[in-house]
Amino acid sequence: MTQFTVPGMSAQDGQKVAGLLQKQLSAYNDLHLTLKHIHWNVVGPNFIGVHEMIDPQVDLVRGYADEVAERIATLGASPQGTPGAILKDRTWDDYSIGRDTVQAHLAALDLVYDGVISSTREVIDATEDPDPITNDMLIGHSAELEKFQWFVRAHLENSGGQLVTEGEKTEKGAAQSAKENSNGASK
Repeated sequence: MTQFTVPGMSAQDGQKVAGLLQKQLSAYNDLHLTLKHIHWNVVGPNFIGVHEMIDPQVDLVRGYADEVAERIATLGASPQGTPGAILKDRTWDDYSIGRDTVQAHLAALDLVYDGVISSTREVIDATEDPDPITNDMLIGHSAELEKFQWFVRAHLENSGGQLVTEGEKTEKGAAQSAKENSNGASK
């Protein structure tokens, strides 16, 4: 284990922040793979618009993973970008939707973004004092992730401003609710 970090931080704080960032790295790696899975498996009306909307999200999240990994190394730790690291750090379930409609995938993706954004905000709070550089980086990431979630939610919102998946807690439940509501069925 390295005994150095960036100037102005203790080695202990550097290791603490690097540990938080390792979990963030795993979340970003999982997210960009999930986004690509959606890109490959989305079908139905509005397919091409959503298919093409996902790729810039994939690219940006991959960039976030690289930025976080480099920050971990800068702090004196060794970033772990392997599938095993994702599994070890995972506190969430694997994405549960296969080939399905635009509405189903976007409803499930909305919940994925809820989880990633919430955990990113927790790391933002935890890094504010010991490392304002990491904190600033993650604030920028969160802003873009929140914008992507807005893009997703625009497809799930009714004219009254309510999400058609309101109250759903699981990807499969959100997907089913979105499909029912897009077919004119009421919840």
